[in-house]
Amino acid sequence: MTAKMPGPLVMEGRTVRLVPLGLEHVPDLFVSGGGDDEVWRWMPVATPRTEERLRQVALSLLENPGVVPFAVVLRETGRAIGWTTYHDVPGFDHSLEIGWTWYGRAHWRTAVNTECKLMLLAHAFEVLGHNRVLLKTDCLNTRSQDAIRRIGGVYEGTLRRHRPRPDGTWRDTVYFGILDDEWPPARRRLEEILGL
Repeated sequence: MTAKMPGPLVMEGRTVRLVPLGLEHVPDLFVSGGGDDEVWRWMPVATPRTEERLRQVALSLLENPGVVPFAVVLRETGRAIGWTTYHDVPGFDHSLEIGWTWYGRAHWRTAVNTECKLMLLAHAFEVLGHNRVLLKTDCLNTRSQDAIRRIGGVYEGTLRRHRPRPDGTWRDTVYFGILDDEWPPARRRLEEILGL
């Protein structure tokens, strides 16, 4: 099977649905966490202080041909509470990145992230046929690093002074990966966490 980038699709979970990100999601997204400094603390852009600025950030994802963005929609309310993306990984065959993920703070430490990662990883490995999924984060973002390890991510290394943060300081980026043969036990662990 030849691995490929996905097209627009909908993924259904018990708690959330992943749907193609659209500008119509921006009002809900701004309410969920658009202006929250803690939500945006480790993101590659400064906290969007206005709904219009969040719209511009979303549009930049939508216009990037190497990114497939999803709105994370809470099934209970039908409202978007964050977003996540697939990224192409240039220079790596059969490799996909999951990143640019954020959720409103009210949904931290809930089933949301675990369920999103289960759907995204299952689709990447089982449908798209990828060999490897990459996840990365700021070296100072220990909450994200712990979450990545919890879902089966294996530490692969740290790129020092990888890129500047929005405040101008240099970010060291921590890389994690999950290989296709590591996916079955990781899947079982995620299903156990979710009580599936």
